[in-house]
Amino acid sequence: MRSELQSVAGSIPSSCLLRIFRAAQASAAGGAEVVKLHVGDPYFDPAGAVAGAFVDAVRRGDTKYTGVEGLPALREALVDKLRTDNGIDSAVSRLLITPGSCQGLAALLQSLAEPGAEILLPELHWPVHLQQSLLAGFRPVLYPLGPGFRPDLERIEAAATPDTRVLLINSPANPTGVVLTPGEITALLALARRRGWQVISDEAYEHFCYEREHVSVASFERDLPVGERIVHSVFTFSKSFAMTGYRLGYVALADDRTADVMKVVQEANIIGTSTPVQHAGIAAVAGRSDAAAANRKLVQRNRDVALPPLIQAGLLRELPAGGWYAMVDVTRSGLDAEEFALRLLERKGVAVVPGNGFAMRPDVDERGRIRSHDYAPWARHLVRVAFCVDPGWLETGVLKLIEFVDECAGGAR
Repeated sequence: MRSELQSVAGSIPSSCLLRIFRAAQASAAGGAEVVKLHVGDPYFDPAGAVAGAFVDAVRRGDTKYTGVEGLPALREALVDKLRTDNGIDSAVSRLLITPGSCQGLAALLQSLAEPGAEILLPELHWPVHLQQSLLAGFRPVLYPLGPGFRPDLERIEAAATPDTRVLLINSPANPTGVVLTPGEITALLALARRRGWQVISDEAYEHFCYEREHVSVASFERDLPVGERIVHSVFTFSKSFAMTGYRLGYVALADDRTADVMKVVQEANIIGTSTPVQHAGIAAVAGRSDAAAANRKLVQRNRDVALPPLIQAGLLRELPAGGWYAMVDVTRSGLDAEEFALRLLERKGVAVVPGNGFAMRPDVDERGRIRSHDYAPWARHLVRVAFCVDPGWLETGVLKLIEFVDECAGGAR
């Protein structure tokens, strides 16, 4: 799969998420009923106060530009939230509001990138992390994971080179659901500090930990002088508060210099985040404890009720410890992930994401363009299932998936 395109962006393929999203849309447009287990969009809605704050801002005409950093009231509320809920010592000067954590991650990567720099990503990763790294100018280096998709310190250090500048951590992880322990976080930070790396901590699913409390990576630096800190934390309103379509996130920078750089990046990219949406964010932060806890219970109920049949069928090793997704092994079907996902959609009306797309391995040329790519062979029979969806649809989709695997294994392909 060679590319002769001149731009870096032109050499990057669309993700497995987008391809199955389009296929599911086409099926639905053709009149088919589709059980949507492919996208992390929750079946529950934001609290009423969130929509009310948005509408009120529009009606009173509070729709003008804000500063590139975001509304001071929202930033102050989030600094307090980070201190009390996450154990992170932030400051208004180091906290920037973004139109979703996805854009915040992209801007942060641009702020940290330098010519020839490498970023360490896990072999099984959210495809957008890889795309964003390439677009920012980083050369991605993928490190193998240990048993249970957990980070392995020796493998990470072995994958690093003198050009490594950033280590990305995602806990709870998309797509695996792995939640890092305090011991693992301590070891990863010690490695990064010893090697002189910056750390990006993507904590989109901070409120969706089912077996232990979430621990923010930057909380381990709260007693260090600001100038010695290396962890940049990225958060979103999409998951905890079901505000996916609002597009609101925030980044807590490790130090003031990086915050100043990111302000320039944001000025160039967005000017500022939607003002009414930021007012909705203020309402969400005010009611965060009740909303986040209620939403976590809804998703955990889905996990605990709908996913055990996958374990009983030998398709899932254990329930995910966090996040919204489970990586299901469909080896028994005899189909690879791509073919399985397409046939499952065609025959059973269930949309899942081929897992090999989360394990893409790009070959990057000296200008940062992808010359070719393949996929980690151990991921060729994995598919990702989202369990944040309507409980009835989730249970139906899981049973249809198991039924399809049984049919394939029995020769009914």
